[in-house]
Amino acid sequence: MAASPLRILTIDDEDMIRETIAVYLENKGYAVLEACNGRQGLERFLAKRPDLVLVDLRMPEMDGLEVLARLRELSPDTPTIVVSGTGVLQDALEAIRRGAWDYVTKPIQDMDVLGLAVEKALERVRLLRENRAYQENLEALVRERTAEVENTRRQIMHRLSRAAEFKDNETGRHVVRVGEISALIGRAVGLSPEECDMLRQCAPLHDLGKIGIPDAILLKPGPLTDREWEVMKRHCLYGCEILGPLGSLRDARNWCSEPLPPTRGDDHNPLIDLARTLALLHHERWDGQGYPFGLEGEDIPLEARIVALVDVYDALRSTRSYKKAFPEAQSLEILRRDSGTRFDPHLVEVFFTHLDAIRAILDKWKDE
Repeated sequence: MAASPLRILTIDDEDMIRETIAVYLENKGYAVLEACNGRQGLERFLAKRPDLVLVDLRMPEMDGLEVLARLRELSPDTPTIVVSGTGVLQDALEAIRRGAWDYVTKPIQDMDVLGLAVEKALERVRLLRENRAYQENLEALVRERTAEVENTRRQIMHRLSRAAEFKDNETGRHVVRVGEISALIGRAVGLSPEECDMLRQCAPLHDLGKIGIPDAILLKPGPLTDREWEVMKRHCLYGCEILGPLGSLRDARNWCSEPLPPTRGDDHNPLIDLARTLALLHHERWDGQGYPFGLEGEDIPLEARIVALVDVYDALRSTRSYKKAFPEAQSLEILRRDSGTRFDPHLVEVFFTHLDAIRAILDKWKDE
């Protein structure tokens, strides 16, 4: 099937000039639309969307300069050529300022001058459109590759949380519940949907460091000794080190020696950064008596305060090797008792406000 001819709209109040231009362009193989004034020209443009517009400057009802300004608003990529007999330099400059691509003076002694201007304008717009299509395709490819990398990263993080479950398999769905409830609380305190989604994905990694805790301590059925408890507390640092900067283990340990380590170059990623923060700081307390740094109050990042609360509540409600699940009433009473000491009191209030939704999450993801 042959391609449709390019359409050119010529706007001029002089019938003879308009018709002469139309005949010339039609002989060149273009389809020509005509308008006898600026207002009619805009109507024809909106109805037919031509590939190129030729416009006179001096016309009744709406002059060419206004037509140019309106065309630039409506379709900045459509090329426009002024064909005018004014011959004043100021008019030509103003036309270019209003968006004209070229300027041909009347009377036209050689119609091929107009033909050359038309060809140049159409070739230019063709190249611009090809370049835009190339850029759009390139951007789409980059978005696709970025999405693939992000999906891979999310899968790795999910599998890391599963690795922690193998060490402490009673908490298999604990990490899922912590992620879901943390996202719920985050949304209630004003985190953006994107931040809540990140919290949902990263919260399950808060106990990743338990991979480094000996089974004899992690799975001990009775209370831990003081020495064993000191070993258990290291899981916060271990989790941070696992998620820390690539390189030597010493680098990772040095990086995790600060409560809020700075992001670094190639290692910077919002998901990994948040997961590190949660792994490192989810046992800090509102009253400053937590570990590993003894941060206090709002010095503890909000996301870590949320996970600290949710983690304890779900642990209370779960069966572990060393205890049975606490009843809901007793678990809630512990939260109330520790509000303002162990937990951010505002988050405790929010928790109780959304208790029905939290119960639904516990039921959906209950341990088998």
